[in-house]
Amino acid sequence: MTSIASAFVPVHDPVAAADWYREHLGLTVESASSFSAVLTDGSRRVTLMGPRSGIAATPGLPWASASYRVDDVARTAAALRERGLDVSDVAGDPSVCLFVTTRDLDGNVVLLVDR
Repeated sequence: MTSIASAFVPVHDPVAAADWYREHLGLTVESASSFSAVLTDGSRRVTLMGPRSGIAATPGLPWASASYRVDDVARTAAALRERGLDVSDVAGDPSVCLFVTTRDLDGNVVLLVDR
């Protein structure tokens, strides 16, 4: 059986980016260095790849490389706005998926979904 090991997001500073994802999305930082940072929700992982990692991807992705499931999209969007983040309006179809987007420290699109 194949399983997903990690999604990758290019960042300028993995340590600072890890703090952003911890603070705003509540992810746990498993490790962080100048090369990369590994974040988890307890079972799935996201790896923030810095320039020293050798990954030739430029931060500021205009599309989401991963989606993050939240309990309540509207409530999460409101909380992120209170923290000063620019968050899209809730979009999607309630019978399929509701979502919002924001951007992380490096300008990467962050997609928050309800399922």
